[in-house]
Amino acid sequence: MPFLPTGKLPPDLLRAVLAAHVSDDPRVIVGARVGEDAAIIDLGDHYLVAAADPVTFATDELGWYAVAVNANDIAVRGATPRWFLATLLLPEGMTDEGTVRRLFAQLAEACAAHAVALVGGHTEVTHGIDRPLIAGTMLGEVAKDRLVTTAGARVGDVVMLTKGVPLEGAAIIAREKEHELLARGVPASVIRTARAFLRAPGISVLPEAEIVCDVAHVHAMHDPTEGGIATALHELAAAAGVGLRIEHDRIAVLPEGRALCAAVGLDPLGTIASGALLLTLPPTEAGLVLDALARASIAGHVIGEVVPAEQGVTLVAGTRQWPLPIFARDEIAKLFAET
Repeated sequence: MPFLPTGKLPPDLLRAVLAAHVSDDPRVIVGARVGEDAAIIDLGDHYLVAAADPVTFATDELGWYAVAVNANDIAVRGATPRWFLATLLLPEGMTDEGTVRRLFAQLAEACAAHAVALVGGHTEVTHGIDRPLIAGTMLGEVAKDRLVTTAGARVGDVVMLTKGVPLEGAAIIAREKEHELLARGVPASVIRTARAFLRAPGISVLPEAEIVCDVAHVHAMHDPTEGGIATALHELAAAAGVGLRIEHDRIAVLPEGRALCAAVGLDPLGTIASGALLLTLPPTEAGLVLDALARASIAGHVIGEVVPAEQGVTLVAGTRQWPLPIFARDEIAKLFAET
């Protein structure tokens, strides 16, 4: 039996194990499902929203990554992140007191910036790893009439994307592979800009998630992470039981992201893309959302439409049409497999 590749489990395997082992607690409104970003638990007058995500590719500013990506999974539920728990695994023989203090300072800064409280977790020095790892759990809450799920996409909706892709991937490549990029002729200015993507425009989608939910009847939101925008679109379609028709040339690929991916041989559509919010909503409300985002200096793009499931998930450009690629693992994993 072959070993699995780096990255998310294959969707069919994940569906099989979840179907066999996930609880049927009646208070769990949305549990562990492929494509859904966070669990929803009924607390009576409101919902508790719970998400968990590790940081596995980045080694720089781990605390910021961990808080931001976990907060994103709460925000795409239409919810407010409130409480964060962090499990820190630190490499044996490479960790000193200064390392611990720096990581906790990063977590504290990130929690303050996202208005969440660090309430627990676990920290240990352990064997078998070569760099610090953080696995985060974020808890939030949402009023019952404001809940949004990935599965809510409806045929006829427009598909929108904020900012551009691969925002997080570009930041990681620039931070982790700077010397290689310079050696391959990437301008230092491009690398500096991409390094700054972590905070500007930032890998958080909290501002735009709040805006779009305030001004429109958003049917679905999803946080593109491992596998990039392509995997996120496939996950959204699978969760909602729909097809998608995506205009290839309307997918906003950041110039710096395109340049860095080209330099190291990655496809931007399959590269980790936190920071770009994916959503669907009625076409009559798209203008309201684009205007509201523009007022907040957040780029918004209509990239396609939701279609019946039998039409599949396709890319179109003029008269051409072809299946949206499926990435078995995130493109960025290729860089770390080489080291």
